[in-house]
Amino acid sequence: MQGNARGCALAYKMIAERDNEKCSFARESRLLIVAKAKVWASEGWRVVITDQDGKSYAPPEFDQLSAA
Repeated sequence: MQGNARGCALAYKMIAERDNEKCSFARESRLLIVAKAKVWASEGWRVVITDQDGKSYAPPEFDQLSAA
């Protein structure tokens, strides 16, 4: 399992795909990952966020995740 400098697992992962490109990011903060995901989705990427429990969130659910 990957961790950050403080030894904690990164809780949220974002995967963005478009054409033949795929990018992924991991962050501790759900607010930062949701903000990044919204920007990428607005630019035409297919974006999914996965939380520490393995639950996936599509763009229509991002606001629900940021309010959690």
